[in-house]
Amino acid sequence: MLFLKPLQHQSVGIGVFLAVLLLFSTIPIQAQMERELAVAPDEMVEVEIATIAIAGNGSPVVLLREPHANKVVPIFIGPEQAMAISHALRGTKMPRPMTHDLLIDVIGAMEGELRRIYVDELRNRTFYGMLELAVPGRDEPLRIDSRPSDALALAVRSGAGIFIAPKVLAAAQAIEYQGLEDEVVTAVGITVNRVTEDLRTALALPKQDGVLVSNVTGPAREAGLRPGALITRVNDGPPTTPMEFLDLVRTTPEGEKVAITYWHQGEEHHLQVSTKVPEPERFHDWTSPGIEL
Repeated sequence: MLFLKPLQHQSVGIGVFLAVLLLFSTIPIQAQMERELAVAPDEMVEVEIATIAIAGNGSPVVLLREPHANKVVPIFIGPEQAMAISHALRGTKMPRPMTHDLLIDVIGAMEGELRRIYVDELRNRTFYGMLELAVPGRDEPLRIDSRPSDALALAVRSGAGIFIAPKVLAAAQAIEYQGLEDEVVTAVGITVNRVTEDLRTALALPKQDGVLVSNVTGPAREAGLRPGALITRVNDGPPTTPMEFLDLVRTTPEGEKVAITYWHQGEEHHLQVSTKVPEPERFHDWTSPGIEL
């Protein structure tokens, strides 16, 4: 992925760090630090991070799955944030905390919680975002202005809910993008990768087309799906790539569940999963997702 630079150059922005430090200090937080949301929270749509892709102009985008409309919405992000999100989706273990990991650790150490992130406005071709935190001793949530790319990189680590304004969803759909051949994809709480011949042999998988499960959350996990399974069919088709898995999930008729066939430990299984965004796993250990690929 040519657009991804080394993580040591990543920066969340001094404004966010100052906000977090002030958040737990004895210094009063000034009202001007809290930008007002452009849209009320209950008017926004909850989405799921699916994967990283490339826009037509060569810039990285994060693809967000909108369950109710079976759409995938691209949002422009920076190269550093693309790397950070990609690492989190893959469950890559870093030897030392990187910038977004550090901020999540700071929030947790101070007994705070990143509850939600918002992408609430698109103004002059710039996306605007917001962090929503629960703070000890404060009844109302604290909202802090943020670049959406940083907010999304934090959400994928913390399990925070992701909410997008309808107007932003409509505008972003006009962005053309192309999926990456080696990228992982998440949909309905199931993260999948391409299956290599080495992995097929190591996991004793059948010689069938499919994608390999590397992480599972929500209803799919409750139904018995586990990392190491080979998904061979989604609705009416076999997924041969992670992007095809996402596209097949999107063919699920509104109001129905997605039908999944998979092979695990020598047996074929079937399950049906809602297309709704799974309940977030708060502060899950994203560095240990099940199997490393």
